[in-house]
Parts: sequence; structure tokens; C-alpha cells
Amino acid sequence: MNKRLSKSARALENFAQMCRRQALPLTIQRRHILEVLLGRTDHPTADQVFEEVQARLPGISRTTVYRALNTLVRLGVIRMVCSPGASVRFDANLEQHHHLVCLYCGKMSDWDDPRLNRLPLPNTRRAGFKIVDYTVHFRGACVDCIRKTKATHRTKTAPRLRPRKVRG
Repeated sequence: MNKRLSKSARALENFAQMCRRQALPLTIQRRHILEVLLGRTDHPTADQVFEEVQARLPGISRTTVYRALNTLVRLGVIRMVCSPGASVRFDANLEQHHHLVCLYCGKMSDWDDPRLNRLPLPNTRRAGFKIVDYTVHFRGACVDCIRKTKATHRTKTAPRLRPRKVRG
């Protein structure tokens, strides 16, 4: 069994144990949603999770997926990842890590750098805020968008690379 599968199997077993301890039903829907997230590294939106789970469980509703995602976040089994101007995304990687966010296509990738994990945290007591976790988001252009721009500049048929408009 490869490392990724064993990590996923452990996460599913930990989730099952957590459900038993909290007397929370371990539904087939929650299990499939968690399996989908454990199998992805692209930080899917709730709608992307819904589409993939619906292929496995055709009768599942969008509301069930949204509620299950919120439950998994509340239990600390997955994380909600927010990026300005983008839809909320979900991440099953609970280890300390950071993100690269493409301003052009919206792609989000994990970025591990131990130096970022040692950043000094600001004193937020005066604001009445307690920091419990943080992630750094680097925004820029992904390799695919850079390649597209270079290819279009060679053919001179497309406009130059421009960031997506931020909603909000």
C-alpha cells in the first residue's frame, strides 16, 4: 500500500472513531465526501465536491454536501481555505502548510516551507483576538498561465495575462 493510501485510510479510521466518540452518525454521504477530499490536492469548492460525490451517489443533494462539509470542518477533519475574491475551498491536508494562488485561473496549490511555520505572530490581545492557526497565501501566476501567455505572445493573437477581477 502506498503512503498516500495509508494516510487516507488512517484519516478515514480516525474520522470513524471521532464519530463514535461524539455519537455522530457515520453516514455514507460523509464518508464519500471525506474520501473525495482525501483524494484531491486541488482544494475543491463545495460545488466541485458535490459534482464528484454525486457521480458516486446520484441521489445526494447539494444541501447534504454543504452540511456535511461544514460538519467536517467543525470536527477539524478538513479545513476551509479562503482566498480573497474566490469561493471557499476545502482541504483535507491538516499539516501546517501554505498556498500558491494563481490570480489568473484561480488554481490553488500547497506550498511547504518550514521557515513560514516559524513566523512570529503579532500580539492581537488589544483587538480581543486569539490566533490559533495561520496560513500564508502567495498570489501570482501558475506555470500553466505563464505558458499560455508566452504561447499567445508568440502568436500575437491574445491579450496579455491579466488577473481575474475580485468579487466582493
